Amino acid sequence: MSEFWSDLIAKFGIMVVGLAVFAAVVGLILFLADRAPKRGRDYWQLAAFVGPSIVLLAVGLVYPAIRTTVLAFFSRQTANGSDFVGFDNFVWMVTQPEIVVVLVNTLIWVALVPTLSTIFGLAYAVFIDKSHGEKVLKSLVFMPMAISFVGAGIIWRFMYEYREVGFSEQIGLLNQILVWLGQDPQPFLVNSPWNTFFLIVVMVWIQTGFAMVLLSAAIKGVPVEIIEAARLDGANAWQSFWNVTVPGIRGTLVVVITTISIATLKVFDIVRAMTGGNFDTSVVANEMYTQAFNRGETGYGSALAVVLFFMVLPIVVYNVRVMRKQKEIR
Repeated sequence: MSEFWSDLIAKFGIMVVGLAVFAAVVGLILFLADRAPKRGRDYWQLAAFVGPSIVLLAVGLVYPAIRTTVLAFFSRQTANGSDFVGFDNFVWMVTQPEIVVVLVNTLIWVALVPTLSTIFGLAYAVFIDKSHGEKVLKSLVFMPMAISFVGAGIIWRFMYEYREVGFSEQIGLLNQILVWLGQDPQPFLVNSPWNTFFLIVVMVWIQTGFAMVLLSAAIKGVPVEIIEAARLDGANAWQSFWNVTVPGIRGTLVVVITTISIATLKVFDIVRAMTGGNFDTSVVANEMYTQAFNRGETGYGSALAVVLFFMVLPIVVYNVRVMRKQKEIR
């Protein structure tokens, strides 16, 4: 047996033993909580059920977050350790032209993807609603959501594939169409800044299905009586939609936009699979990985991670507030 397989089996065995020990400890805690004195048993059972989750969150989320924040203020790890550099890593982000491009690309992503995905999803939900073959048509739009971001990136990379004129036949669908139309093939993923927009198309393609499903359900929840009353008052289809339907699904619209915005800020797989962040297409999440793991610049990578966290945080807080208001209204 090769050394690779031996190491793999050993690691798998350690993982199985660790899971078994964790399950045994949790089972023991639950057993003892069940046998606890009747007085205060509810508190013991609550602690027994919540405790393991808190431990896992602390180990897998809280500690890495604190550690990353600390590393953001230190230089790269070397044999002699690392030095405290204060805010130098954050200053580096706004003074290096290539990192400024990364930040601008991220803002372009978060400006276009949620907007376009919501518009297309809403339009599809409205026009396909109650039509023949509604379920099939909506399933086709939602299908990309079942594909991983890496898989979608590979699919669209073949769509954009470019080969020089006269070198060989085009295998990219878009370039082959250009050839059929008598045009020269184009390196879609190389030419900046348009290559960023071609990557954004992939994310919009995936998220449109998500927006369509939620907005379609929300539209069906708008009371028919209100829509009919608006039509009796002389409102046309557009006025009825804008003044009745849209206010009725406002909460869902906010949730859809904020959720897609969070996913867009964290986008990594599509960029990594299609361009690797080259040709001025990198975004914050991809650059964070490149700096921390490819170049060993843990300080730079951690600083980018902190910036990404603070970009996502306001959207999360706003989303939670909107959902709480919806619950209070209900």
